[in-house]
Amino acid sequence: MEKYVVYGGNRLKGQVAVSGAKNSALAIIVAAALADEECLLKNVPSEVDVYTIAEILRDLGVKVEFHGNTMRVDGSCIRSYQAPYELVRKMRASFYTAGLLLARLGKAEVPLPGGCSLGSRPVDFHIKGFQALGADIHIEHGLMKAEATRLTGTKIYINRSSVGTTINLMIASSLAQGTTILENAAKEPEIVDLASFLNSMGAKIKGAGTNVIKIEGVKRLRGTEYSIIPDRIEAGTLMIAAAITGGDVVITDMVPEHVRSAVLNLQEAGVQIEESLSEIRVYAPERPRAVDVETAPYPGFPTDLQQPFVSLMSIAQGTSIIRENIFDRFRYVDELRRMGADIKVEHGTAIVRGVPKLTGAPVETTDLRAGAALVLASLAAEGVTEITGIEHIDRGYEALDKKLNSLGANIKRVQAD
Repeated sequence: MEKYVVYGGNRLKGQVAVSGAKNSALAIIVAAALADEECLLKNVPSEVDVYTIAEILRDLGVKVEFHGNTMRVDGSCIRSYQAPYELVRKMRASFYTAGLLLARLGKAEVPLPGGCSLGSRPVDFHIKGFQALGADIHIEHGLMKAEATRLTGTKIYINRSSVGTTINLMIASSLAQGTTILENAAKEPEIVDLASFLNSMGAKIKGAGTNVIKIEGVKRLRGTEYSIIPDRIEAGTLMIAAAITGGDVVITDMVPEHVRSAVLNLQEAGVQIEESLSEIRVYAPERPRAVDVETAPYPGFPTDLQQPFVSLMSIAQGTSIIRENIFDRFRYVDELRRMGADIKVEHGTAIVRGVPKLTGAPVETTDLRAGAALVLASLAAEGVTEITGIEHIDRGYEALDKKLNSLGANIKRVQAD
């Protein structure tokens, strides 16, 4: 086990590039195995979750080769309908293999997944969607056992605009017989990216990016070459890192429109932002102004940036109200309090009274985005902060410590006691 030792107080300056989107990559890697030919994927982030999904596919018989940020996926040899428990339990995106296996083999046995500790996030919506497509499903001993001679297209209403459910049903229905219509579908850029990838394989998908997606099933999908979009959550995290240190940072290889809500909230906090087609410059004051934020599905403020933004607001001038409407994501607040933050949480809302400075302390990360929040807080803190549990951060950020160090941060990765 490793930890970060962060020496705070350095103003970030310079230029940094954004990696490929983790949440797009996980869906697209699984979807690539729908083809009976090889797919070449580019801009794949080197992250633990990506390695895990690759191992799950290998266990199913899929050929997966990873070289740098390029991945080759060949689903022609897929043979097993039983996903490995020890790997699936590590993250929720592994449940996408259920849609893959039902589409390719007509049978799936997939453990109910794990992942970050963010409260109850059942896969009931996924299961109801599979049943609507004609699958016969039983839950036994922690496994979803599903069978379908061939999935049949239908109209499905997706509760709460679930991103994971939208992705899984897009994967499953791409090879279904007939037409599937997903109503109240998620509209995130990752959904659009998956649809673009599937269409490049020969799928017939329309409406991605709106709340109604139409999928006309095809008999087979072919191999293709595709580049994954930049990670909007990493881009937003780097923007907030610049803001919390009073920095001047140019963030490249990104899509500014994908972080529009974060841009608007940072500007309200007094941060200056300049945009071009594929980059953003963030120039921040010594101390931001307090801003109220409410998380919402895309294009609203992302729940995955709530924790880093709370870190920023912890040193802001004034009091901010941060309302979380997606997941239970305030378990990390006690760790920020160790660093001197003044935060009170009531009924899914954080009341953050900004303090002039944070101070270094030993803290522990509880999940991926909470880890990013603690790293950002430590950059602005006076003194040294030790962050344990950084394996959570490695799940979804490619070399975050190295990228921040290239901007002037002082982060050391060492063995934990």
